[in-house]
Amino acid sequence: MKHVVLSAAAAVLWMGVAGASFAADSDAQLEKGKALFISDAAPACAVCHTLKDAGSAGTIGPDLDELKPDAARIKKVLQEGMAVMPSYADSLDETSMDAIVAYVVHATGGGK
Repeated sequence: MKHVVLSAAAAVLWMGVAGASFAADSDAQLEKGKALFISDAAPACAVCHTLKDAGSAGTIGPDLDELKPDAARIKKVLQEGMAVMPSYADSLDETSMDAIVAYVVHATGGGK
């Protein structure tokens, strides 16, 4: 019985540590996504898109605060481009695209 209780306690502790680690990675991913959105991607997303959290007021692309795109839509457009928006498939790796996706969804409440 003691072994079961200790195992359960260890599992709960491990889940807490894993959750804290995930949260830290998530914060880092959001910071990376914001940096890419504002200036680090070429061209930077902020040049064309309005996004209050990023302090951008672009008028070429859609206002992301109004659109509130979901993750799948953002990822597809980053990979394939759309209308005047270029594809980022050759300039950003998957990790960078995923960071932008996570940031925009987080900043807009996308997909809700």
